[in-house]
Amino acid sequence: MTDKFQFNPVFGDLRPSSTLFINETVNTMWQQGEQAFHMGFGESRFDVHADLKLSLAEHADKKSYLPARGLPELRQSVADYYSSKLGDSFSASQVIVGPGSKLLIYALQMILAADVFLPTPSWVSYAPQASLLGNKFHYIPSALENQYQLEIAALDKLVAASQNPAKLLVINSPKNPSGQMLSASFLQQLADYCRENNILVLSDEIYFQVCHGSVAHVSISKYYPEGTFVLGGLSKHLSIGGWRLGVALLPDTDFGKDLMNKMATFASETWSGVAAPVQYAAVLAYSLDPGIEQYIADCSTIHGIRSRFLRSKLTAMGITCSRTEGAFYIAANFDRFAPALKKLGVLTSQQLANYLLHNFRIASLPGADFGIPASSLTLRLSTSYLDMETSQDSQRIFNLHQSGVDAATLMAVEHHPVTAAALSAFAHFVEMLEPV
Repeated sequence: MTDKFQFNPVFGDLRPSSTLFINETVNTMWQQGEQAFHMGFGESRFDVHADLKLSLAEHADKKSYLPARGLPELRQSVADYYSSKLGDSFSASQVIVGPGSKLLIYALQMILAADVFLPTPSWVSYAPQASLLGNKFHYIPSALENQYQLEIAALDKLVAASQNPAKLLVINSPKNPSGQMLSASFLQQLADYCRENNILVLSDEIYFQVCHGSVAHVSISKYYPEGTFVLGGLSKHLSIGGWRLGVALLPDTDFGKDLMNKMATFASETWSGVAAPVQYAAVLAYSLDPGIEQYIADCSTIHGIRSRFLRSKLTAMGITCSRTEGAFYIAANFDRFAPALKKLGVLTSQQLANYLLHNFRIASLPGADFGIPASSLTLRLSTSYLDMETSQDSQRIFNLHQSGVDAATLMAVEHHPVTAAALSAFAHFVEMLEPV
């Protein structure tokens, strides 16, 4: 009977999300007793704040369906929170709650049916989502020498070639996979360009509370409120990705209101509503509670210390690394070792990632998954898992930071043995390529 059925051809070239796949791969290795340095999956590993645990437990009896747009009290809390954090003014009517920002991004792409423009590199799921929907996507070229910075001139060339009058630019700051941030001055220029060219902007700000460098987070919505959709959620700064709660803030315009109605319709016909106990607990998460806000700041500081430490050690080995201004990622390039790698049969970033995993037990993701040309030997390295493989490990690191130790002490071998071992593996790899 099943031989008469055909799968939707859109799935022909699609693979499972590479981030989830590498996480499952590493977990399987661990279960089999194998060593693996998990730098392939970006998940903040800190514990759930005690007050949020209590709030979730207290609302376990909330069992009824909630409005498709989200719990009214939560939508108001989200609006107040973003108004405070972004220095703008949002209302509850602009907010919709979804099961993670990922599905909200998908819903926006589906409803808008626009050509999608993606900076290189970009998060792994933007392009596959466009493919699933039959939307065209275009990677905006960038240069390693310029730290993969988005350039308006490069965007303009692609925009001019697009035949679709509906155009959507997706930006992400702090950025996955490089940890970089977009400056206020650049965002103002970008906003002017998008306004002049009638380009809508999906601003994925899921990491905006995980900033730890010299660049302050600014949302492009400050300069382009009528054409920006702000996406966020609880997963990164509060380490609760499994709660699956994301938010989208739409423009306060007639277009934004029409879009909100369509988003609510999509929600009602698909996810119905995020789990009620999670939504009730999230009201507290978005309440600007001083204790929770301090916890967020402390976790962000630790992410920064760990990311800068790893970057400095890798750079000292001759590996070209992106700046780490936010989130917990490093884009690491190995092009200088290309001749030696070619002799090993390593010609692409995917082959490089496979080689490191199988020969040095270093799990990473190839730059090709983020839109970087495969011939560029770039990997995304996540700094969030090393020495935080278990809840006990992450709590130990957090407690050590709270004790007042300096960054050097925090990163000492006795406190970060897995990190030291991973760096040793990288050093052996580089030494193999460039013998002393």
